[in-house]
Amino acid sequence: MADLSLGSGAYNALSLPFAPEAEQSVLGAVLLDSACMDRVAEILPRPEYFYQVNNSLIYATMLDMFTLGKPIDFVTVLEQLKPQKGFDEASGKTYLLQLAQLVPSISNVETYANIVRDKYDTRTLIVTAREILEEAGSGEVPASTLLDSAEQRIFDIRRGKNMQGLQRIDEIILDTFDRLDQLNSPDSDKFRGVPTGIKELDETITGLNRTDLILLGARPGMGKTSFALNIARHAAVKAGRKVAFFSLEMGREQLCSRLLSTEALVGGTKLRTGKLADDEWVRLVEAGDILSKAPIYFDDNPSITVPEMKAKLRRLKDVDLVIIDYLQLMNGTSRRGGDNRVQEISEITRGLKVMAKELNIPVLTLSQLARDSEKRTSHRPVLSDLRDSGSIEQDADIVLFLYREDYYANEGDPEESDKNSGECIVAKNRHGEAKTVPLHWQGEFMRFTAQEAFRSEY
Repeated sequence: MADLSLGSGAYNALSLPFAPEAEQSVLGAVLLDSACMDRVAEILPRPEYFYQVNNSLIYATMLDMFTLGKPIDFVTVLEQLKPQKGFDEASGKTYLLQLAQLVPSISNVETYANIVRDKYDTRTLIVTAREILEEAGSGEVPASTLLDSAEQRIFDIRRGKNMQGLQRIDEIILDTFDRLDQLNSPDSDKFRGVPTGIKELDETITGLNRTDLILLGARPGMGKTSFALNIARHAAVKAGRKVAFFSLEMGREQLCSRLLSTEALVGGTKLRTGKLADDEWVRLVEAGDILSKAPIYFDDNPSITVPEMKAKLRRLKDVDLVIIDYLQLMNGTSRRGGDNRVQEISEITRGLKVMAKELNIPVLTLSQLARDSEKRTSHRPVLSDLRDSGSIEQDADIVLFLYREDYYANEGDPEESDKNSGECIVAKNRHGEAKTVPLHWQGEFMRFTAQEAFRSEY
């Protein structure tokens, strides 16, 4: 059985570190005592962690046997290796015997496994750095894309190294009590979910909570971008939270104009024409001063991917809320064709959920709804109206729908419809009940408010 090294031809110009003695000691310890696999499999879950081909092949065989509950020792491993292509029985038998004889101490098997894992992480870092250098040297990849890709690769290595195993419930209970203490401390607002500005909605979903993927769905023109901007404004201006807003449809100036209209209560049409009264100019200047101090960041790249978002958010640091407008305009990283759009959306929603968990932030994603709701007598949206993929409903922790009766006024008597009424339908809520929250809609200012808040203003 030849002693070969993975990748020796591809990386002959750059020596890759490995620890042959540690690799052999891990394998030998398992051959002598199969119970060692219980301790080793968590540290080395894949055969790729072994650098030498023969060691990787033997460990892959051991993992398969461990998974199937088969006994592991010199004889059983040898029998499993015999049918495999490229395995020489004579030299392989000798090598297995040597492994069993080379182990310094079975009790130190976890230490040997950690050495193997550490060398693997170092090799991965070297190979990743080399690939980044090659891409940079080719001149074919834009610097911004190269930077995002490099950050993501390095982060993936760190994430794999920092993965934790099973945690005993008493430790989790202590963490839970610590969080409850924080929620009842004078600084409790820092530890609560990001407020939406709609009191009844916040009470229903307990705000926008860390690691949650929140989906906001509506038909085009229903006001979902306005609702998202209202949330961003309240979170940043009123609650002092840092908000990152990714818009794949509207430009950042358009979004800023909408915020100014909402904050100053100046009609959007007047902002586009510039025909403002003196008092409106005053309100607009005051609104500009308030918003300029708010920690809101816009990105209007129309072709952004989830990895690019993660890279930008890590550079921005300490982000409290991410808003994406909107899901169906995003691209997946696999670049599948149009026939696989459902798979692509599934990949994107899963990526967004993982991003929320990795960065420990709530991610609010807007989504278009299918036309099915318009074919029904009742136009109120339901979960089956989500476009492109059932994974949207599956991956989301909370699903919200916007509905305005006046949107369908042309189908009935326009005079009977309430132009200012709206609803936020909580269709899915992992933290509590599903219910409908009444809203007040001011179309002139692109503004949603709670009905009680609106009545208290006038």
